[in-house]
Amino acid sequence: MRIAVVGTGYVGLVAGTCFAESGNTVTCIDIDEKKIENLKKGILPIYEPGLEELLKRNVNDGRLHFTTNYEDCISTAQVVFIAVGTPPGEDGSADLQYVVAAAETVAAHMEQYTVVVDKSTVPVGTADMVHAAMKAKTEVEFDVVSNPEFLKEGAAIDDFLKPDRVVIGSATERAAGIMDELYAPFVRTGNPIIHMDIRSAELTKYAANAMLATRISFMNEISNICMKVGANVDQVRKGIGSDTRIGSKFLFAGLGYGGSCFPKDVKAVVQTAAKADYDFRILQAVEEVNETQKRLLFDMVTDHFEGDLKGKHFAVWGLAFKPNTDDMREAPAVVVINHLLEAGATVTAFDPEAIEECKHMHLGDKIKYSGTPMEALDGTDGLILVTEWNEFRRPDFDEVKQRMSGDVIFDGRNIYSRKTLNAAGFTYYGIGT
Repeated sequence: MRIAVVGTGYVGLVAGTCFAESGNTVTCIDIDEKKIENLKKGILPIYEPGLEELLKRNVNDGRLHFTTNYEDCISTAQVVFIAVGTPPGEDGSADLQYVVAAAETVAAHMEQYTVVVDKSTVPVGTADMVHAAMKAKTEVEFDVVSNPEFLKEGAAIDDFLKPDRVVIGSATERAAGIMDELYAPFVRTGNPIIHMDIRSAELTKYAANAMLATRISFMNEISNICMKVGANVDQVRKGIGSDTRIGSKFLFAGLGYGGSCFPKDVKAVVQTAAKADYDFRILQAVEEVNETQKRLLFDMVTDHFEGDLKGKHFAVWGLAFKPNTDDMREAPAVVVINHLLEAGATVTAFDPEAIEECKHMHLGDKIKYSGTPMEALDGTDGLILVTEWNEFRRPDFDEVKQRMSGDVIFDGRNIYSRKTLNAAGFTYYGIGT
């Protein structure tokens, strides 16, 4: 099948590469000429485990192409995916100008029946908007389909190639049949392709992320109660996670959620509800808890040093919002570090992948950066762990102690044992433990 993907961000690159991997001929389109030239050379704008190798292989095998020119591929494409950004506006609603602009340009270059797929996360009613915008630009027959992505950053390749489910919202059997054919190689083990009406598909992605965000905020509230009453959130997590009605996923207490999806999608659901004259109080509380939780580690640091952080120096391990990505959007590390700087402290940070992103897009030269986790510890009054990269899980604590001037560790992800660290001579703070 001949496929075009408009947008070479996170979703577009993963989708385009994985569709090429299953034997399709895929052309990815972007207006950024430098990005396209880099992609042709195998240079990616994001870090995602496994993506670089997969992309290079499919480029070399002639199945995956990159261009800035719609004319190169739209006229022959059977399916066109729109995977451009939908940044939140000031009120939290999704900005659809890039989706509409892409749809209009696609319409202007179509020459045969085409299935146009909204792959970007978009609010309910977007497909109707896209259909109207395209109808005004072409007389060629087409269908608009909603096909939300459910990719976890850090595990996106497996999520795409082996999906739990594929959700397709369509209005015609013709479009649904083409989408079934396209996704058939990915669901050979029996995981479902779920067909539904377009508006339900549009809402499904938002509802899924909002539910997961709710679980995270709920457990963070439980962790805060644990700290006040002397309970242990890890033991509570095991106790409730074994209930089959609840399950064990997304029950880990920490510093709140971040990234490109949960914050944006929760806000979008709140706005969608408001436009329908409904006050979504649970999700409003989820947002409030999440923002408060990001400050929690800083408050622990402040309490430990009795309110005086001037002249104190800290190592921060982890900048990305989660492991196995360089994404720092809404990252708790930015909140923690900014509070430390405002209080008069200094910071040296290490992250395996997100340092360049942090330098250029977030904290710049306000902090120092280290080439290794251990070097970041030199002369510090405390270690603050924000992101649970695997390489942080079992450090040599003897070396940690030798390099640090102080002896306190603030564990924002509960990856260390209080008993072990106390025995090694450290003061330990966890979240709800």
